[in-house]
Amino acid sequence: MSISLSSLILLPIWINMAQIQQGGPDEKEKTTALKDLLSRIDLDELMKKDEPPLDFPDTLEGFEYAFNEKGQLRHIKTGEPFVFNYREDLHRWNQKRYEALGEIITKYVYELLEKDCNLKKVTIPVDATESEPKSFIFMSEDALTNPQKLMVLIHGSGVVRAGQWARRLIINEDLDSGTQIPFIKRAVNEGYGVIVLNPNENYIEVEKPKTHVQSTSDSTDEPAEKRERKDKVSKETKKRRDFYEKYRNPQREKEMVQLYIRENGSPEEHAVYVWDHFIAQSVAENVFFVAHSYGGLAFVELNCCNWVSSSEPLDTSVESMLPDCPRVSAAF
Repeated sequence: MSISLSSLILLPIWINMAQIQQGGPDEKEKTTALKDLLSRIDLDELMKKDEPPLDFPDTLEGFEYAFNEKGQLRHIKTGEPFVFNYREDLHRWNQKRYEALGEIITKYVYELLEKDCNLKKVTIPVDATESEPKSFIFMSEDALTNPQKLMVLIHGSGVVRAGQWARRLIINEDLDSGTQIPFIKRAVNEGYGVIVLNPNENYIEVEKPKTHVQSTSDSTDEPAEKRERKDKVSKETKKRRDFYEKYRNPQREKEMVQLYIRENGSPEEHAVYVWDHFIAQSVAENVFFVAHSYGGLAFVELNCCNWVSSSEPLDTSVESMLPDCPRVSAAF
């Protein structure tokens, strides 16, 4: 007999084994009945009723969305803007759907940088081996050879990647509001070389390898009866823990480990790396930075210099109350 709990609410039940052993026959009988009930619950069926599979399309077309001529994300059938609450009362599922769409948009923006802005994708570290984790930036053909001016764009923290200012604006407003593309196109038209940093691409994720846990009976010289009893308790504990974990997180996602990208493991490291290997190699007479939010702090890591109003002679060091880049006198 299988019990499907579509209308019941399960609450974690913690059983004090010492109390059970001391309790009377009635308490033991209740505990036995409870264990019997739990053993007959069709947990998989219960979870299917709670949350749909976290299985989402991998293309904009699969989501039935597209960007129109104004750069606005619209449903291809209804013409309506993106709807976050696609399923009522399933916030976690809706959030995962939103994140899946966001990953598709990230790739879409990368394509626009190459096709519409004519930037090239450059792998970093520049001396990366075939097997090590890698990232990339985008550059115009003349980024290092333009003798006059170079523009460098740095986005802020969070889920945004190269070419984006804010994912939320891309989805809810338009591409011009949420991406760096208008800046890039204007810079190119006005004769700038362009480098687009990617400071949040700091690692790759791979599935965590499964580890074999040696059973107690394999690693001890205890009497056989005692080993069997301990193994039984261990199995029961694991079964109970898995039961509650499956109820709490029915669609348990794969355990992942992060493999950091050499010399690019943080936004600050990334900014310094791109400076040393690209920007510093540019022949441009003037270099301009456009940085948003945390991108400004990453820029400060380049050991920049801030000329501030002061009566001291030009370039005299000026004490700062804040831990930012060095300040010197502008002599006015």
